[in-house]
Amino acid sequence: MAVLTGAGVSAESGIPTFRGAGGLWEGFRPEELATPAAYARDPEKVWRWYAMRYTQVMAAEPNPAHLRLAELEQRKGDGFLLVTQNVDGLHLRAGSRRVVELHGSITRARCERCGHRQPLPPPDAFTPPPVCERCGGRMRPDVVWFGEFLDAELLARAERAFMTAEVALVIGTSAVVEPAASLGRAAKASGAYLIEINPEPTPLTPLADLSLRTSASEGLKTLLPTGS
Repeated sequence: MAVLTGAGVSAESGIPTFRGAGGLWEGFRPEELATPAAYARDPEKVWRWYAMRYTQVMAAEPNPAHLRLAELEQRKGDGFLLVTQNVDGLHLRAGSRRVVELHGSITRARCERCGHRQPLPPPDAFTPPPVCERCGGRMRPDVVWFGEFLDAELLARAERAFMTAEVALVIGTSAVVEPAASLGRAAKASGAYLIEINPEPTPLTPLADLSLRTSASEGLKTLLPTGS
């Protein structure tokens, strides 16, 4: 079984989605904050924004959707992979372990010099930018910015899971951000039973065998009732 999650899964934990009123990009242009050029131009401004988001994320708690997906992993074992577009780390905090974070995580930093990754300290002890514990170099947020490529190994792992899955579950994503948006289509083309959970129709809806027009937690409650 392969699962893809997007911002809608974390919205119920109080994490704003990227689009729409109150979204993370409201009042900002992505090129001002989430591109390599923006970071080169003003790393302090970029880090301030990511530090704010990091504080917000660490104050949030996994919601019932995160918890149900962690339970589903326990039931499915090795035949399960959760691929997420989210960078908030809430799936891991909920107990999921077979997780591919396609877009990275704002709970980590990556060294600009040696590539070492390390977790950020608690928000109240964090002063950006962090310094690499291995080489002393300046570190950047460990996320994939606009204009950057996804990690090829992680993407290949996600694609294999969706192309071999008997059931593919796509939750809380607009299904427009590539290449993640193609995973559901690849699963369907390979013969998977495709389930979508999203409050609004998406480009994936016409292909889905089952579409639930509801929130992530309510949809998963319907699919995975407690004790089933």
